Amino acid sequence: MSNSPTAPTRPARLGGFTSRKLAPYLFLAPFMLLFIAFIVAPLVYAFHMSLYRDTLVGGRQFAGAASYIKVADDAKFWGGVWNLVLFGIVQVPIMLALALLFAIVLDRGQVYAKGVFRLGFFLPYAVPSVIATIIWGYLYGPTFGPFTQMAKAFNLQPPDFLSPGAMIFSLANIVTWEYVGYNMVIYYAALKAIPSDLAEAARMDGASPWQFARMIQLPLLWPAILLTIIFSINGTLQLFNEPYLMRALASNTINSSYTPNLYAYSLATKNQQYGYAAAVSFVLGIVIAGASYIFTLIANRRRPEQ
Repeated sequence: MSNSPTAPTRPARLGGFTSRKLAPYLFLAPFMLLFIAFIVAPLVYAFHMSLYRDTLVGGRQFAGAASYIKVADDAKFWGGVWNLVLFGIVQVPIMLALALLFAIVLDRGQVYAKGVFRLGFFLPYAVPSVIATIIWGYLYGPTFGPFTQMAKAFNLQPPDFLSPGAMIFSLANIVTWEYVGYNMVIYYAALKAIPSDLAEAARMDGASPWQFARMIQLPLLWPAILLTIIFSINGTLQLFNEPYLMRALASNTINSSYTPNLYAYSLATKNQQYGYAAAVSFVLGIVIAGASYIFTLIANRRRPEQ
């Protein structure tokens, strides 16, 4: 009987690669196939479409960058972008401030049934944006809405939530109601990752709850805050469902170019300008990428000291 050690077995080889080296690619393959089929391929096709234009005489013709040059000088497109800038200035700070406040309150354990409150704050995010807009559209209704009915019951002037001056705030309220809970969960998870030793040390040093939140929690939350702001910028510039559905109630306020996505949709479905609609979408993507990059660059330079 031999006492020599048994030689280790080598992993099986397949096509020149060991099975261990091939395994990650096999796991990634389903995702990559779906990503290419539903993201990359449509983007390539849309970009190809944006280089052509349809004419009554001659059919589809190659236009090169003509559509992109036209978008750069399109007042309707940039007017929609400006509407979203105003919307973001109003909505994003309020939404993130409320989310941060709720997360800090829940983290401190000063409320009963935290799980119920956490679920209650997060539940609106589970409601599809279409349903949420329909609900708030009913509440905003100038003739049948409950706010109008209550105002009439007290002989007061009914509020006009759908007027041109109030529409930005009405849309901001809907989006805030939808996404406060989502951002709160992100902040709450980041707060739970802060070591409890820091809180104990702060209490021993006599720091007040406000000082602890401002000097310790906020700097440590900065990566999460930065992430939610970037998500909010991207979501703001892609706003579509809410103004599209509210247009049925406020057609005099929300036109076909109220937002860039609504403008691209109208160009494609009503005017059959598919190439130009694709160009509008790609320029919007460039604007979103540029806005996110500029904000990230500025935010990193002014990052709070930890």
